[in-house]
Amino acid sequence: MTTMQRLSDLDLASLLCSRVCHDVISPVGAIANGLELMDDPDTDAEMKRTALEMVISSAKTATAKLKFCRIAFGASGSAGALIDMSEAGEVARGFVGEEKVRLEWNAPRENRPKQEVKLLLNMLLMAISGIPRGGVVTVGVDGRSFAVMAKGERAKINAALASALDGSVELIGLDARLVQPYYARILAEASNLRLTMAMEGEDTVAIRAVPIEAVVAA
Repeated sequence: MTTMQRLSDLDLASLLCSRVCHDVISPVGAIANGLELMDDPDTDAEMKRTALEMVISSAKTATAKLKFCRIAFGASGSAGALIDMSEAGEVARGFVGEEKVRLEWNAPRENRPKQEVKLLLNMLLMAISGIPRGGVVTVGVDGRSFAVMAKGERAKINAALASALDGSVELIGLDARLVQPYYARILAEASNLRLTMAMEGEDTVAIRAVPIEAVVAA
């Protein structure tokens, strides 16, 4: 991999905060709209029931997204803490939902270093972005090697995302969306893993993280 330019700590923190806000603004906005409808005296009973359903659904979505972001982007415990992989899997399932994407989480029930779990969840985000029409995402863990495979109709790798991942993007081009693959690469480097993304066949985006020593030996 090429040597990557680095954002300042302040810029990285700011962009990650923007990313989290971007993820939760939609369901939180839906909650606000639903409450306004319920509070409107001109809203009939049927519409109020619909608004309540929207509030409940959006609250669940917002909660799932915040739980995911807490692990994927946040501190989630003290420095050097371990995270239960099964807990991460439950958080990932809640985040993905059951509408467009089906998640197959094949990871052992064990505690892993926080940075590795954060990396795996960020790999999941990149995989989902590769199947805009939905499909199946399979998460696999083999020792210190991770693989996230996204299979779906018209699967593709976004060029801007790929440039953020491989370090070729100019720092000025990083925004709240592209900071995520940039951050994933930092997590991989901190765990002494090499992170790659490639097409496998015509319908599968493969994202892998393997120990750097294994790459050197090969």
